[in-house]
Amino acid sequence: MPNAWDEGSARLFASIGCAAIATTSGGFAVTRGRLDGAMSREEVLSHSGDLSRAVNVPVSADLENCFADPPDGVAATITDAIAEGLAGGSVEDFTRDRENPIYELRHAAERVRAAAEAAHNGSVKFVLTARAENYLHGRPDLADTIARLQTYQEAGADVLFAPRVVDPVELRQLLASVDVPVSVLITPDAPAIGALAELGVSRISVGGAIAAASYGFAVEAVKELQTNGLANYWEQAGAARADMAASFVKP
Repeated sequence: MPNAWDEGSARLFASIGCAAIATTSGGFAVTRGRLDGAMSREEVLSHSGDLSRAVNVPVSADLENCFADPPDGVAATITDAIAEGLAGGSVEDFTRDRENPIYELRHAAERVRAAAEAAHNGSVKFVLTARAENYLHGRPDLADTIARLQTYQEAGADVLFAPRVVDPVELRQLLASVDVPVSVLITPDAPAIGALAELGVSRISVGGAIAAASYGFAVEAVKELQTNGLANYWEQAGAARADMAASFVKP
């Protein structure tokens, strides 16, 4: 489930056979010249709805911490995401406070429970992913991460996600401890997708990495022009044009 950052990337991913697409908070932010975490609730919901309407495959939204501390605010964000036509979305236990980054477990569970009630009690089945953010914020505590995911499962989450847990030994422990599908963030030190599947992983995410890579390629292409006066990016551009022609809206 690759993470698209705009309507064009969403259409491209759908056109080459991706059965589902996710959004990326960081990838979206860079399209506005901002860093991850700088987008407002309204901007993220509107953007996610635009991507959902741009493709004919399910789209799951990166909703960060649902832009609310209290459970009722979390539920309101999920309700609004459903209204935007999204098939799923996530709720993090990251507080957005770098000094105290992770919600206390009881409060985190209440937030997931409120999100699950909003996700499951309407006319549309919304797939809720609950994220344990320990490893992203300097707390590589597997026992606490597993305890959190177990609690989020009990609170009603459909999918569990602990970004940066990629070590096979740790993944085996995590997967053996829960009973709902688990998503894994693909990183250079993660096992290959086939190996993750053999471990029992159900879903993967690329986060904002492909969006950042596209910007990295653009920077390198311009630097090459500045330094060497060459256009070696032309072949890559040509390779993309066929997929763009096949997937983008015609004039």
